[in-house]
Amino acid sequence: MPEPVPRPFSYAVLRVVPRVERGECFNAGVVLFCRLAPDASAEDVRAHLGARVRVAAGDPDAGTIAALPPSERFGWLVAPSSTIIQPSDVHTGLSRDPQATLDALFTELVEPLPAP
Repeated sequence: MPEPVPRPFSYAVLRVVPRVERGECFNAGVVLFCRLAPDASAEDVRAHLGARVRVAAGDPDAGTIAALPPSERFGWLVAPSSTIIQPSDVHTGLSRDPQATLDALFTELVEPLPAP
């Protein structure tokens, strides 16, 4: 079987900012969009992102934004806001396996570092 062709993707880190006025934050999740990989799942970050994960997954119970096409939901999820959940800048890349890329980004950017 031939190796999958690399596909373009976009991602942003979702940060929790407990007190916006102080600018303190920690990474809580990653949202990734790959137009050619509709099966990419946000399951690995569901516990951390609650409602935003349901929007990313298009959960019918998550409201009108969740009913938008995937590209518009991605735009909503990474739109700058002054709320407790804030996206990073959008980054892009190429991936042969968007789910594996999402998992790697989550491990690298969100999971706590091991204790020294």
